[in-house]
Amino acid sequence: MKAGRPMQPQQRQQRLPRRQQQQGMSLIVSLLMLVVILLLGTSAAQIALQAEKGSRNDRDRQIALQAAEAALMDAEMDIEQSPDPARSRSDLFSSDNMQSFPEAGCIAGASNIKLGLRAPSGPDAKPAWAAVDFLDDSGSASSVPYGQFTGAAFQSGAGSLPARVPRYVIEPMIFTYKGHSAEMPTVFYRVTAIGFGMREETQVVLQTYYRKGEK
Repeated sequence: MKAGRPMQPQQRQQRLPRRQQQQGMSLIVSLLMLVVILLLGTSAAQIALQAEKGSRNDRDRQIALQAAEAALMDAEMDIEQSPDPARSRSDLFSSDNMQSFPEAGCIAGASNIKLGLRAPSGPDAKPAWAAVDFLDDSGSASSVPYGQFTGAAFQSGAGSLPARVPRYVIEPMIFTYKGHSAEMPTVFYRVTAIGFGMREETQVVLQTYYRKGEK
């Protein structure tokens, strides 16, 4: 068997740079893959954080919604028949008159039995409830805190509870229809309530219409 010719020194020197080039390309490819993996990991982390933030906001809004619904139910008991005789003012509400309501504005004062009762707004006027400062919980507030006239309790202010107690106002409205006598008005009530989430900035406002049962 014929032995091959030994490699000359000059030939070895020509092959060494090619190996170095291959090692250099492998390093660049590895670095690019690491960068891509890093970008994918960062994107996944941002998506997870956004999803968690969205879940917290949704939970906060649901808490505010439930608080507002609770305030509407409390207002309906206030109108119909309060379970607490010592606090009740249900006799102020009637299905055929609105004598207890003011002619203009809203009755204020935390100790006033007519707190939160608003005058009916005219057909072209701004809705009465839109002028109420529901964030005012001082002694001169014009909205009713939950349980004021029913004795019901509402937990708030810690953990996953609403930041503040929900509040509401009541506005009378006249129901008329063809053939109905104007001398015998039918009165029903528009209740506007606000509920708060775990953050005070999270607020939900709800309205309902309620007519007191005739005795």
